[in-house]
Amino acid sequence: MAALRGVGVLVTRPEHQATPLCRLLEAEGAVTLRLPAIEVKGIAERRTLSDRLGSLERFDLIVFVSANAVRFGAALLAQRRDLSLAAIGPATARALNQAGYRVAIVPSTGYDTESLLADPRLAHLTGKRVLLVKGKAGRDTLQAELARRGASVEAADVYERLPAVPKPADLRRAAEALRSGEIQVVTATSLEVGENILRIAPAPLRQLLLEAQWLIASARIGAGLAHWGLRRAAILAASAEDHDLLAALLQWRAGASDA
Repeated sequence: MAALRGVGVLVTRPEHQATPLCRLLEAEGAVTLRLPAIEVKGIAERRTLSDRLGSLERFDLIVFVSANAVRFGAALLAQRRDLSLAAIGPATARALNQAGYRVAIVPSTGYDTESLLADPRLAHLTGKRVLLVKGKAGRDTLQAELARRGASVEAADVYERLPAVPKPADLRRAAEALRSGEIQVVTATSLEVGENILRIAPAPLRQLLLEAQWLIASARIGAGLAHWGLRRAAILAASAEDHDLLAALLQWRAGASDA
Protein backbone atom coordinates (compact mmCIF):
# COMPACT_ATOMS: atom_id res chain seq x y z
CA MET A 1 0.00 0.00 0.00
CA ALA A 2 1.31 3.45 -0.91
CA ALA A 3 2.70 5.19 2.16
CA LEU A 4 0.75 8.43 1.66
CA ARG A 5 -2.54 6.99 0.49
CA GLY A 6 -5.31 9.00 2.11
CA VAL A 7 -3.12 12.08 2.59
CA GLY A 8 -4.01 15.24 0.68
CA VAL A 9 -1.49 18.06 0.25
CA LEU A 10 -2.06 21.67 -0.77
CA VAL A 11 1.07 22.69 -2.71
CA THR A 12 1.57 26.45 -2.56
CA ARG A 13 4.79 26.83 -4.56
CA PRO A 14 4.85 28.94 -7.73
CA GLU A 15 3.27 27.00 -10.57
CA HIS A 16 6.54 26.37 -12.45
CA GLN A 17 8.12 24.85 -9.32
CA ALA A 18 5.20 22.75 -8.11
CA THR A 19 5.24 19.87 -10.60
CA PRO A 20 8.27 17.89 -9.30
CA LEU A 21 6.99 17.97 -5.71
CA CYS A 22 3.48 16.99 -6.78
CA ARG A 23 4.84 14.04 -8.74
CA LEU A 24 6.90 12.82 -5.80
CA LEU A 25 3.94 13.03 -3.44
CA GLU A 26 1.57 11.39 -5.89
CA ALA A 27 4.03 8.54 -6.47
CA GLU A 28 3.65 7.75 -2.77
CA GLY A 29 -0.14 7.78 -3.03
CA ALA A 30 -0.92 11.32 -1.91
CA VAL A 31 -3.54 13.55 -3.49
CA THR A 32 -2.21 16.99 -4.40
CA LEU A 33 -3.95 20.28 -5.07
CA ARG A 34 -2.07 23.33 -6.34
CA LEU A 35 -2.76 26.83 -5.07
CA PRO A 36 0.30 29.00 -5.83
CA ALA A 37 0.89 31.70 -3.24
CA ILE A 38 3.35 33.74 -5.29
CA GLU A 39 4.08 34.46 -8.93
CA VAL A 40 7.67 34.88 -10.09
CA LYS A 41 8.41 37.26 -12.96
CA GLY A 42 11.60 38.44 -14.58
CA ILE A 43 12.22 42.18 -14.23
CA ALA A 44 15.58 42.84 -15.85
CA GLU A 45 16.26 43.38 -19.53
CA ARG A 46 19.49 41.50 -20.07
CA ARG A 47 21.20 44.05 -22.30
CA THR A 48 20.45 46.96 -19.94
CA LEU A 49 21.63 45.03 -16.90
CA SER A 50 24.76 43.79 -18.67
CA ASP A 51 25.64 47.34 -19.65
CA ARG A 52 25.27 48.49 -16.05
CA LEU A 53 27.39 45.68 -14.62
CA GLY A 54 30.11 45.80 -17.24
CA SER A 55 32.55 42.93 -17.57
CA LEU A 56 31.81 40.15 -15.09
CA GLU A 57 35.53 39.36 -14.99
CA ARG A 58 35.93 42.19 -12.50
CA PHE A 59 34.00 40.19 -9.89
CA ASP A 60 35.89 37.72 -7.72
CA LEU A 61 32.68 35.85 -6.98
CA ILE A 62 29.16 35.77 -8.41
CA VAL A 63 26.52 34.50 -6.00
CA PHE A 64 23.15 33.16 -7.17
CA VAL A 65 20.70 33.32 -4.30
CA SER A 66 18.00 30.97 -5.62
CA ALA A 67 17.03 28.68 -8.47
CA ASN A 68 14.85 31.54 -9.73
CA ALA A 69 17.95 33.74 -9.85
CA VAL A 70 19.48 31.14 -12.16
CA ARG A 71 16.31 30.90 -14.24
CA PHE A 72 16.20 34.65 -14.87
CA GLY A 73 19.87 35.59 -14.46
CA ALA A 74 22.05 32.82 -15.91
CA ALA A 75 22.02 34.58 -19.29
CA LEU A 76 24.17 37.31 -17.73
CA LEU A 77 27.04 34.82 -17.64
CA ALA A 78 26.96 34.69 -21.46
CA GLN A 79 28.35 31.14 -21.51
CA ARG A 80 31.52 32.18 -19.67
CA ARG A 81 32.87 29.10 -17.89
CA ASP A 82 35.80 30.75 -16.13
CA LEU A 83 33.82 32.79 -13.60
CA SER A 84 33.79 31.86 -9.92
CA LEU A 85 30.22 31.04 -8.91
CA ALA A 86 28.53 30.39 -5.57
CA ALA A 87 25.05 29.00 -4.90
CA ILE A 88 22.98 29.47 -1.78
CA GLY A 89 21.98 25.81 -1.68
CA PRO A 90 21.77 22.52 -3.58
CA ALA A 91 18.72 23.43 -5.68
CA THR A 92 20.45 26.59 -6.90
CA ALA A 93 23.68 24.70 -7.56
CA ARG A 94 21.76 22.07 -9.50
CA ALA A 95 20.09 24.75 -11.62
CA LEU A 96 23.51 26.22 -12.46
CA ASN A 97 24.90 22.78 -13.28
CA GLN A 98 21.95 22.08 -15.56
CA ALA A 99 22.63 25.40 -17.30
CA GLY A 100 26.18 24.21 -17.91
CA TYR A 101 28.07 26.03 -15.16
CA ARG A 102 30.35 24.70 -12.44
CA VAL A 103 29.75 25.98 -8.91
CA ALA A 104 32.79 26.73 -6.77
CA ILE A 105 31.03 27.36 -3.45
CA VAL A 106 27.86 25.70 -2.17
CA PRO A 107 26.96 24.97 1.46
CA SER A 108 27.74 21.42 2.53
CA THR A 109 24.58 21.49 4.66
CA GLY A 110 21.59 23.81 4.59
CA TYR A 111 20.18 25.93 1.81
CA ASP A 112 19.91 29.44 3.19
CA THR A 113 21.92 32.63 3.67
CA GLU A 114 23.31 31.51 7.01
CA SER A 115 24.50 28.20 5.56
CA LEU A 116 26.36 29.92 2.74
CA LEU A 117 27.93 32.47 5.08
CA ALA A 118 29.26 29.61 7.22
CA ASP A 119 31.58 28.54 4.38
CA PRO A 120 35.15 29.38 5.50
CA ARG A 121 36.02 30.66 2.02
CA LEU A 122 33.69 33.59 2.67
CA ALA A 123 35.12 34.46 6.07
CA HIS A 124 37.60 37.12 4.91
CA LEU A 125 36.64 39.18 1.85
CA THR A 126 38.62 42.39 2.18
CA GLY A 127 39.27 43.81 -1.28
CA LYS A 128 37.03 41.27 -3.04
CA ARG A 129 34.28 42.21 -5.47
CA VAL A 130 31.07 40.19 -5.19
CA LEU A 131 28.00 40.22 -7.42
CA LEU A 132 24.68 38.98 -6.02
CA VAL A 133 22.18 37.75 -8.61
CA LYS A 134 18.89 37.84 -6.76
CA GLY A 135 15.25 38.77 -6.56
CA LYS A 136 13.93 42.23 -5.85
CA ALA A 137 13.14 43.03 -2.22
CA GLY A 138 14.62 39.83 -0.83
CA ARG A 139 16.38 39.51 2.52
CA ASP A 140 19.38 41.85 2.72
CA THR A 141 21.26 39.73 5.27
CA LEU A 142 23.67 38.24 2.73
CA GLN A 143 24.60 41.55 1.11
CA ALA A 144 25.06 43.27 4.47
CA GLU A 145 27.21 40.50 5.93
CA LEU A 146 29.44 40.15 2.87
CA ALA A 147 30.03 43.90 3.02
CA ARG A 148 30.79 43.68 6.75
CA ARG A 149 33.42 41.06 5.93
CA GLY A 150 35.15 43.51 3.61
CA ALA A 151 33.66 42.79 0.19
CA SER A 152 32.53 45.39 -2.32
CA VAL A 153 29.06 44.08 -3.15
CA GLU A 154 26.84 44.84 -6.13
CA ALA A 155 23.38 43.43 -6.71
CA ALA A 156 21.58 42.44 -9.90
CA ASP A 157 17.83 42.10 -9.33
CA VAL A 158 16.60 39.77 -12.07
CA TYR A 159 13.15 38.75 -10.83
CA GLU A 160 10.41 39.73 -8.45
CA ARG A 161 7.95 37.74 -6.38
CA LEU A 162 4.37 38.96 -6.45
CA PRO A 163 1.38 37.71 -4.48
CA ALA A 164 -0.60 35.35 -6.65
CA VAL A 165 -4.14 36.26 -7.66
CA PRO A 166 -6.00 32.94 -7.68
CA LYS A 167 -9.25 32.49 -9.53
CA PRO A 168 -12.29 32.46 -7.21
CA ALA A 169 -13.03 28.92 -8.36
CA ASP A 170 -9.58 27.77 -7.24
CA LEU A 171 -10.08 29.34 -3.81
CA ARG A 172 -13.46 27.65 -3.48
CA ARG A 173 -11.94 24.31 -4.53
CA ALA A 174 -9.22 24.62 -1.88
CA ALA A 175 -11.78 25.46 0.81
CA GLU A 176 -13.97 22.52 -0.17
CA ALA A 177 -10.99 20.15 -0.13
CA LEU A 178 -9.88 21.29 3.32
CA ARG A 179 -13.40 21.27 4.73
CA SER A 180 -14.11 17.75 3.47
CA GLY A 181 -10.79 16.32 4.65
CA GLU A 182 -9.60 15.57 1.12
CA ILE A 183 -6.68 17.92 1.88
CA GLN A 184 -5.09 17.86 5.36
CA VAL A 185 -1.57 19.25 4.80
CA VAL A 186 -0.51 22.72 3.60
CA THR A 187 3.05 23.34 2.38
CA ALA A 188 5.14 26.46 3.02
CA THR A 189 8.63 26.36 1.53
CA SER A 190 9.34 29.96 2.57
CA LEU A 191 7.86 32.42 5.02
CA GLU A 192 6.80 34.60 2.10
CA VAL A 193 4.85 31.71 0.57
CA GLY A 194 3.19 30.85 3.87
CA GLU A 195 2.18 34.41 4.67
CA ASN A 196 0.98 35.11 1.14
CA ILE A 197 -1.34 32.11 1.05
CA LEU A 198 -2.90 33.33 4.30
CA ARG A 199 -3.19 36.91 3.03
CA ILE A 200 -4.85 36.03 -0.27
CA ALA A 201 -7.29 33.55 1.28
CA PRO A 202 -10.80 34.81 2.05
CA ALA A 203 -11.64 34.63 5.76
CA PRO A 204 -13.39 31.20 5.67
CA LEU A 205 -10.49 29.64 3.74
CA ARG A 206 -7.93 31.32 6.02
CA GLN A 207 -9.63 29.73 9.03
CA LEU A 208 -9.43 26.30 7.40
CA LEU A 209 -5.75 26.86 6.57
CA LEU A 210 -4.95 27.79 10.16
CA GLU A 211 -6.62 24.60 11.37
CA ALA A 212 -4.75 22.38 8.88
CA GLN A 213 -1.48 20.52 9.35
CA TRP A 214 1.41 22.54 7.87
CA LEU A 215 4.60 21.18 6.30
CA ILE A 216 7.37 23.78 6.50
CA ALA A 217 10.98 23.97 5.37
CA SER A 218 12.65 25.74 8.30
CA ALA A 219 12.18 26.79 11.91
CA ARG A 220 12.24 30.41 10.73
CA ILE A 221 9.10 29.77 8.70
CA GLY A 222 7.44 28.21 11.71
CA ALA A 223 8.31 31.17 13.93
CA GLY A 224 6.89 33.60 11.39
CA LEU A 225 3.68 31.66 10.84
CA ALA A 226 3.13 31.21 14.57
CA HIS A 227 2.01 34.85 14.68
CA TRP A 228 -0.87 33.96 12.39
CA GLY A 229 -2.23 31.48 14.92
CA LEU A 230 -1.60 28.03 13.45
CA ARG A 231 -3.55 25.49 15.48
CA ARG A 232 -1.06 22.60 15.19
CA ALA A 233 2.67 22.12 15.50
CA ALA A 234 4.05 22.11 11.96
CA ILE A 235 5.91 19.23 10.34
CA LEU A 236 9.50 20.44 9.96
CA ALA A 237 11.44 19.28 6.90
CA ALA A 238 15.24 19.40 6.73
CA SER A 239 15.08 21.82 3.78
CA ALA A 240 12.84 23.06 0.98
CA GLU A 241 14.21 20.36 -1.32
CA ASP A 242 11.45 18.12 -2.68
CA HIS A 243 12.99 14.93 -1.27
CA ASP A 244 13.28 16.48 2.21
CA LEU A 245 9.66 17.60 2.15
CA LEU A 246 8.61 14.11 1.12
CA ALA A 247 10.78 12.49 3.81
CA ALA A 248 9.29 14.68 6.53
CA LEU A 249 5.75 13.90 5.39
CA LEU A 250 6.49 10.16 5.28
CA GLN A 251 7.91 10.30 8.80
CA TRP A 252 4.86 12.21 10.02
CA ARG A 253 2.52 9.72 8.40
CA ALA A 254 4.40 6.78 9.88
CA GLY A 255 4.18 8.35 13.33
CA ALA A 256 0.48 9.01 12.93
CA SER A 257 -0.08 5.40 11.86
CA ASP A 258 1.75 4.10 14.92
CA ALA A 259 -0.20 6.28 17.32
